[in-house]
Amino acid sequence: MLRTMKDFEDYAIHATDGVIGHVKDFYFDDEAWVILYFVVETGGWLSSRKVLISPIAISHPDWTDKVLPVSITKEQVKNSPDIDTDKPVSRQHEMRYLGYYDYSYYWGGVGLWGGSAYPGMMLTGYLGSPTEPYVVDPEVQEAYARDEEAQHRDDDTHLRSCQAVMGYHIEATDGDIGHVQGLLVDEETWAIRYMIVNTSNWWFGHQVLIAPPWIKSVSWPGATVSVDLTRQAVQDAPPYDSTAQLNRTQEIAIHEHYGCPGYWATEAKCEAASHPN
Repeated sequence: MLRTMKDFEDYAIHATDGVIGHVKDFYFDDEAWVILYFVVETGGWLSSRKVLISPIAISHPDWTDKVLPVSITKEQVKNSPDIDTDKPVSRQHEMRYLGYYDYSYYWGGVGLWGGSAYPGMMLTGYLGSPTEPYVVDPEVQEAYARDEEAQHRDDDTHLRSCQAVMGYHIEATDGDIGHVQGLLVDEETWAIRYMIVNTSNWWFGHQVLIAPPWIKSVSWPGATVSVDLTRQAVQDAPPYDSTAQLNRTQEIAIHEHYGCPGYWATEAKCEAASHPN
């Protein structure tokens, strides 16, 4: 099921021994367009410190009560690497974070999460590619981590705040379309499937969906997303109704309109390739 990013605001994060805090923002990878971390405000028990929580830790969400249970303790969160969530998060910060919780690295695989589409595959017991079980020797793991850090020391950060992209201008190949009003997120993979685009400054009273694969480029300093679509194609696309749940039939209609394959088919092929019989 797809949910808007706004749906997750103020969701409670429950550790195994109590409430950690509430979701205030998300960091997503600007290449894969998948949410990698929740920015959680902890409140009084941790001096309102903001911490990062990975979807890897989430077990079974309680959508009714707006609770995301995680398989970590409050003590673990208290002692986790301190990351300034108001500044860019570097790859080195991520390595320390993932190493602290004993999670595998998500980069380098064919899927959204390493070699899979699902964050749960990144849990302890896997090294490098989460599709290959591995009994981890501590010395080998430490050497592996040092080698990875050396390789990625100069990597540019690709983490972006979801809140920060709200209001970004959307440019078609022949002119302005509108601005980003929201994001639709896959509750199983945490992939951002669509930008919700408000076209009111051009085409009054309409919202349309644009998928990340249709993006041509993004100017982060200029707060502009350029898409490989024409204004006419967008105007003729099926409108988005924010009051109703988007279903697969509607998604197929949108993708067929633009002549683009659906993410569900592409990811099914990747998943099959990473889990051969």
